[in-house]
Amino acid sequence: QVQLVESGGGLVQAGGSLRLSCAASGIIFAINRVAWYRQAPGKQRELVAAITRGGTTTYADSVKGRFTISRDNAKNTLYLQMNSLEPEDTAVYYCNCVNIYSREYWGQGTQVTVSS
Repeated sequence: QVQLVESGGGLVQAGGSLRLSCAASGIIFAINRVAWYRQAPGKQRELVAAITRGGTTTYADSVKGRFTISRDNAKNTLYLQMNSLEPEDTAVYYCNCVNIYSREYWGQGTQVTVSS
């Protein structure tokens, strides 16, 4: 089992920045990939950014150059630095991980609201 707890969401003006954190606990040695997803009202959940065990990163086209995913293995924490935020980035952001057995875990989500 893996537990994921997100924090860092909030209300910010367009052009501002936020940093999301995701603290992982449990059987984390078997985690193969960690990622951030988001879901806006009325839309499907979408991948924002991901990082593999080997450090390879992937970003949605809409956030490239603005968001940065990173991790601190010593703290078992995943981060998402979000800069130049736009109203279209408003969504609930979820932390996700997949272990080596392809089992998937989700956090409870944290709301990000960007005002224009």
